[in-house]
Amino acid sequence: MFGSNKNKEDNSAKPAKKAGASPINALNSIVQGTTIEGDIKSDADIRIDGVIKGTITCNAKVIVGPTGLVEGSINCKNAMVEGRFEGTLHVKELLNVRETAEINGEIFTKKLIVQSGAVFNVTCKMGNQDYAAAGKPTSSAKKIEKPVNEAEGKKKAG
Repeated sequence: MFGSNKNKEDNSAKPAKKAGASPINALNSIVQGTTIEGDIKSDADIRIDGVIKGTITCNAKVIVGPTGLVEGSINCKNAMVEGRFEGTLHVKELLNVRETAEINGEIFTKKLIVQSGAVFNVTCKMGNQDYAAAGKPTSSAKKIEKPVNEAEGKKKAG
């Protein structure tokens, strides 16, 4: 009972946590009604339901919620846009554009999903890209310009 090692925790098998390191599966959240101007850097996922004017650099996933607005640039691993985005978006892996999204600007991504109903007014470069410093692609990629809807496509053609 007293002096027994049975109930003591063995911490020797646990990895040491680095000071300032983000826990796995952490989520940063910018709620509706919040406005941030400036640069944001994170190793954990970020969800934006408020307004951000500036640059977001994230080594994980960026989610722009239905009430979210980002004006500026995003450099991230994966992204899902349900709200509004205006600027330059660099996504190393998958960009998922939901039906409620409105995107205007430049897109660089490896893979792209655009759901029906989304407003997608962009210049888009896709493919395997070598991201150098500042998150900008350095190799050539396929250029895809996609009209938002059939009517807009006819305007450009005619």
